[in-house]
Amino acid sequence: MSDIEEQEKQTKQKHKEANENFIKLADIFIAQANAECENADHQLVNASLLYASARFSSFITASMSETKESFEENVDGAIEFYTEEFNKMLKEHMKQYGSAFDKK
Repeated sequence: MSDIEEQEKQTKQKHKEANENFIKLADIFIAQANAECENADHQLVNASLLYASARFSSFITASMSETKESFEENVDGAIEFYTEEFNKMLKEHMKQYGSAFDKK
């Protein structure tokens, strides 16, 4: 196996592991949200998750900025990024839930 092929193999393995960790972490949040739905309205839980995500995303953007000016320059791009990512994920999951109705 050439060095390039070995690097590609390692990169694919790292991406696979990162994706698995991503899903595991998301599952932890979903399990917690499901547990909270036992004692709170599911719409309240959903709104709380959205709020937490927005708040944490803001924190991440701020923590990656060295100055207030840098932060302010990055706000619009960060909002666009997070919004686009959310829309892509939401559309994909809506499609998956929609196809479940076809199986009934």
